[in-house]
Amino acid sequence: MKKLAQRLAFFLVSASAVAAGVGCSSGADEPYKPQPAWSGKKASLPAPPTIPSTPLKSGDAYTVYGATHQLRSELHNVDVTKDAIAITGYIVKTNYADAPACSIHPAGKKDPDNCDAPIPSFWIADSKGDTSGPMIRVIGWARNFAIIYDAMKAYDKLKPGDSPKEPINDDILNVPIPFPLPAVGAKVKITGKYAVSGRNSGDLVSDPINGVMSQQKIEFVEPSPDKAQFAQKI
Repeated sequence: MKKLAQRLAFFLVSASAVAAGVGCSSGADEPYKPQPAWSGKKASLPAPPTIPSTPLKSGDAYTVYGATHQLRSELHNVDVTKDAIAITGYIVKTNYADAPACSIHPAGKKDPDNCDAPIPSFWIADSKGDTSGPMIRVIGWARNFAIIYDAMKAYDKLKPGDSPKEPINDDILNVPIPFPLPAVGAKVKITGKYAVSGRNSGDLVSDPINGVMSQQKIEFVEPSPDKAQFAQKI
C-alpha cells in the first residue's frame, strides 16, 4: 500500500511538471507581436446623454425635476406620494385664457348646462418661462372660474401694497383663494398632495409622467410682474 501511494504521488508530480513545461514552451513558440494602431474609418458613436444638474430638493422643498423623478421611481415613489410634500417652482402657464365666457360670472350664478370649463390650474417648472421641460399641474386652489371672478373683482379694488382683510374663500373646497392670484412669472412654494392624478370638486385630472399637485398651501417667493386675468374683460 505504501509503494502504491508513492507511485501515485510520483505520477501526479510528473504530470504537473509536464503540463507546466508545455505551457512555457507554448508561450515561447508564439511571442507577442504588437499591431499598428487602426488607421481606418472611425466608428460613429452617439454623444453621451446630458445628465440634469438640477438638484432633487431646494431646501425642504422638492424641485420640479426632483418630484417628477421620484414619482417615476419604483424605489422612491412613496417618498413623494405617501404624505403631503412641498414643491418650489416658477409659474409658467395658467388656463385663465381657456375659461369660456359662460363660466366667467359671480359665484352665486350657475354655469349653463352646456358650459364646458376646465379645472382652474397653473403649471410650475424649475426655470422661469420654460414650458419645454417638466411641468407640474397644480389644482385644488379654486373650484371654478366663478370664484376666481369674485376674487379678481375684490383684489382689483385694493391699493398697491395692501392685502385683503379677509381673502375670498372657496366654501366648497374650503380653501382661501390665493392672494395674489397665481400668474405667470411668480415663484411659488406649493404644499399639498402629489400623485399621478388629483380631484378638484369631483373632477379628475391625471398626468402619469409629471404628476398633479393638489394644493393645500401656497407661498409666493417672488411676485409675478403681471396680474392674473381672463381673456375676456370683466
